Amino acid sequence: MSHPSAWQTHRQYAATAARWTADRWAKESDRRRTLRATRQPLVRDARAALARAQATDPQKVTSLVHRAERELATAKRRVPDPMWLFASKAAAVTAAAGYVGLPLVPGRVWMWAAVAVSVAVAGAVLWAVLHRPAASLIEPTAEERDLLKRLQPEHWRDHAEQRGLAGTLTGRPRLTESGIVVAVRLDGQWTATKLRGCEDHIRALLGARTGLRFQIKAGKQGGWAELTLRTRSAADGDDLLWAPERRSLGIDTVTGEHVTVPLGERLLIAGRSGAGKSVASRPLLFDASEGDTNALVIIDLKRVEGRLWDHRARVASTPEDVIAVVDELEAEMHDRLNVLPKGQDTWGPTPDRPRITVVVDEGAEVVTAADKVPFPEEDGDGKTKVRTRSALPGLESIARMGRAACIDLWWMTQKPTIGDGVPKQIAPQISTSICLAVRTPAEARVVLGEDAQAKGWNADELPAPGVALIRDGKRGPDPVKVRYMDKAVVINLPDQPIWSRTTTPTTASGTAPTLTLVKPTAVAPVVAAVDGTDARILDAIETAAAPVRQKDLAETTGLSKGTVSKAVKRLTDTGHITRQPDGGLTTDKAA
Repeated sequence: MSHPSAWQTHRQYAATAARWTADRWAKESDRRRTLRATRQPLVRDARAALARAQATDPQKVTSLVHRAERELATAKRRVPDPMWLFASKAAAVTAAAGYVGLPLVPGRVWMWAAVAVSVAVAGAVLWAVLHRPAASLIEPTAEERDLLKRLQPEHWRDHAEQRGLAGTLTGRPRLTESGIVVAVRLDGQWTATKLRGCEDHIRALLGARTGLRFQIKAGKQGGWAELTLRTRSAADGDDLLWAPERRSLGIDTVTGEHVTVPLGERLLIAGRSGAGKSVASRPLLFDASEGDTNALVIIDLKRVEGRLWDHRARVASTPEDVIAVVDELEAEMHDRLNVLPKGQDTWGPTPDRPRITVVVDEGAEVVTAADKVPFPEEDGDGKTKVRTRSALPGLESIARMGRAACIDLWWMTQKPTIGDGVPKQIAPQISTSICLAVRTPAEARVVLGEDAQAKGWNADELPAPGVALIRDGKRGPDPVKVRYMDKAVVINLPDQPIWSRTTTPTTASGTAPTLTLVKPTAVAPVVAAVDGTDARILDAIETAAAPVRQKDLAETTGLSKGTVSKAVKRLTDTGHITRQPDGGLTTDKAA
């Protein structure tokens, strides 16, 4: 290697070492500065406690003064030296060690060591002269400057007692992309929960506007709380308009990360009228209807949102349609569970049998309107009787058992109360809750859990529309700005196959039905091979020597009359059996 090349290589190594040293120095300086700002108030308090102890026991008869002295010494030890002082002490120790030890080192080694130390010192001095700390990328607004001044420990100490906050003390506040964050030390009987109840006192002490959101939670160690003033959002400046290349649900206003909700979850989407439930759900509905192995079913009695998706989803908009599609889904679920391979926990979606996402848009309306729907049915004597049916039992069954069959239920409501908007059998099955603005803390607890208010899940304080809290067991109570997906965008999405439970006949009785996805323009449904209950009914009719009456089938098969009636109706509709004029049931094979 030539001398210029060697010199260039050494220079590159020196520059790299200098950058690494500068970064380490800056990080360590920031760390020590933060610790000093947090722990120096503890030293002042310990000195004040020592002074009170000395005034109380000047003769040191009791252990009060000695204990105060130990606490002061411990508090001092926990305060780190500034970086310049630490470096000076290290240099002094090194110089002393060198003065004592260098005479014992050979002269050649001493010379090169001296050269290396001289170069290092010269480099450090040069960096200290030329280096300028990078300016903060976050410039505080006028409001934030006022709040930062009032959050300083000196201002807080002088005014806390007047506002009923004696025993609390702030650390050094810092401005982040999501607002102002400051640690609050809690003395005596103070806890994070008690401090949260004094939000009005804090707002008065800081002179903060009424609409400014506060978040108070427990600190990283006991005796501390963390106060966050949401003066800004990490999602500010991001394009929240939905596009195929921006398919996340929204953006976390604290961290700025893109938030997604994977398929396969059982969702509860709640929020008061106008909070934006439909808009927030559209990116999720797109994912649920996209691809060969995904199918979407929408139950929408309001007939507004479902109409936008009728080219990509099976839509039921009348009580009769709701009951019919729930019957199909329930039968499909049982068929999948019957043929689920041994040892396999969940169904693997395929183009023939895809993952089905069932979306109930406005659950309170479904609970009311699709509860007692009259349906004409034929009894065993061939007479028609009207019976009432409800879609709710089938939906509850899908919520409880659908996960293994790859059929997921999403429940949307603007009345998130147990029994009215969220059925009691469905609420415990929810794995992920998406809550937009609600009216009361009680509604927030129903959606987000009984500990919602204690842990900062305050959905009743969210602005509406377009901001949500997502509780899935992994996220914290950080608000999420949801993406906006326009109605015109939904209408212009490409068509997708519409799921329908259609089957084709096979020669082997009991073979699992073949299910296909059909386009909305399909002319006629395909007939299915029977399975399960239908197979038992069909087998009993085929083996009978004469036409069988429906009431006799209940005794022959041991099934209930209602189950037999439904199975006979299905087999009659699919052409497997024929009802004679006298009411007897027969098949071509039996004839």
